[in-house]
Amino acid sequence: MKFDRFAAVAFLVVGVLFMIGSRNLSSSSYGSSVGPDIFPFVLGLVLAALSIRLFYEVYRSKRQESSKEKLKLEYKPFIIILLSTLIYILTLETFGYVITTFLFLFVCFQTMERSKWVTSLIISAGFSGIVYFLFVNVLKGTLPGWPIWFS
Repeated sequence: MKFDRFAAVAFLVVGVLFMIGSRNLSSSSYGSSVGPDIFPFVLGLVLAALSIRLFYEVYRSKRQESSKEKLKLEYKPFIIILLSTLIYILTLETFGYVITTFLFLFVCFQTMERSKWVTSLIISAGFSGIVYFLFVNVLKGTLPGWPIWFS
């Protein structure tokens, strides 16, 4: 319960900072009201709304923990995903979006549920490939594609 309350407040702060930070991005140069600042603003808004919902649910729920059953916090998956995220951030430019996103998602999926590695492979590959295609070819955006040594 304490962790959920702390997480709700922390995510609320991050969401509000996303909304504030997105206002500093330049608006669209084509005269459109939809610019590069909209996506981070909406993400911050959704994160803030979900954190408020989490805080509300923690507040409303009653402790249903018996004296014999203690909540066992699992630090190992958290550390694995945290380190994977840091490695993802540091290697995105070097290895490209598709490879790093595939590996990041696969490691995270396997950390959460080890037995379904085929499903993890399919979802990781599909997500990284489809998002890259949609963002680069359909939306005409830029992402670090493939590393030079791979081409």
